[in-house]
Amino acid sequence: MTRLMLGRTLERICKAVLLLCLLHFLIMMILYFDVYTQRFDIFSRFNNGRNGSRSNVSGAGSGHHYYYYNLTRPNATLASYLATGEQLMPSMQPENNQTPSPKPLPPCPENPPGLVGRLLIEFSSQMTMERVQKENPNVTEGGRYTPPDCRPRWKVAIIIPFRHRENHLKYWLHYLHPILRRQKIDYGIYIINQLGEDTFNRAKLLNVGYTEALKDAEYDCFIFSDVDLIPMDDRNLYHCYDQPRHFAIAMDKFGFRLPYAGYFGGVSGLSKKQFLKINGFPNEYWGWGGEDDDIYNRITLNGMKVSRPDVRIGRYRMIKHERDKHNEPNPQRFNKIQNTKNTMKRDGISTLTYRLLEVKKYPLYTNISVEIGKPPPRPFKG
Repeated sequence: MTRLMLGRTLERICKAVLLLCLLHFLIMMILYFDVYTQRFDIFSRFNNGRNGSRSNVSGAGSGHHYYYYNLTRPNATLASYLATGEQLMPSMQPENNQTPSPKPLPPCPENPPGLVGRLLIEFSSQMTMERVQKENPNVTEGGRYTPPDCRPRWKVAIIIPFRHRENHLKYWLHYLHPILRRQKIDYGIYIINQLGEDTFNRAKLLNVGYTEALKDAEYDCFIFSDVDLIPMDDRNLYHCYDQPRHFAIAMDKFGFRLPYAGYFGGVSGLSKKQFLKINGFPNEYWGWGGEDDDIYNRITLNGMKVSRPDVRIGRYRMIKHERDKHNEPNPQRFNKIQNTKNTMKRDGISTLTYRLLEVKKYPLYTNISVEIGKPPPRPFKG
């Protein structure tokens, strides 16, 4: 009897153990699928936060960080893990979503690949500022432009002495802006407008342009150009060189030849260092002629040489026009040229005086209006 009761008791115990094992197994399966569902949901949200990019699923060497959640902690729920995931994911977003630091631009090539060479220059078609502005949408206010894809060697101020030449200016801007952009030059255009009807003084206006351009930006190269001269070849690069540069060496006006060895007129360029070395340009050449020869003398007297492009590249067309009023030939120019050595230290950028009246930035250029005074009275000859 006792053995029978003992056997039944053991049978009941075994059944209870078996039921407990089965119940434990069921509970483990439920927990397993619950945890799996939670992990799947979290990682699916995580991946959606990364725009589902497969590139983010990489090995440990990829530099990405992976977060694993302790789903066995007490009182863990699906909502709590999702909240934790949302708190952690923003901390990861700055690394993955932050704007990458821009790569440094390469230097602009010495010979830009977009140049076309010889150009057809004509002045018969009607030109308007509206047309020129539409042609140059990348030029910013004040006539400024910087290449977007490379780092230029020079920051260039192009300075134009000016009075009553609005029609010439339209053609100059029409041709020069595209040329300069193709040359990958960082530049600004400055029109130095002499107000009033007193005698014109080209060289003094160029000194004013140098001074005022430096107030606008840190230029290290200055190109001085007459408004009626257009280059016929875009390989004539408008930047500075190791020596002062004469660009307009073959004008149609002179049969596409250099008129004489010391000619430095039309379009020229000097670095800031070169310009200061010669004390800038003379201020006392009133009227037409002589200042270019004085500048040439200043260059050679200071131990520098004039550099020039190949004659086939340095060709220019001049817009035909009548001589301006109040710009008659300077009768004193020959005497002044002979005395450059004595005058260049006391007459130049160091002694420049003028009155600034207005600086106005237009879409294609900066206009600087000034008063520069009058020529001194000529000595009376008895």
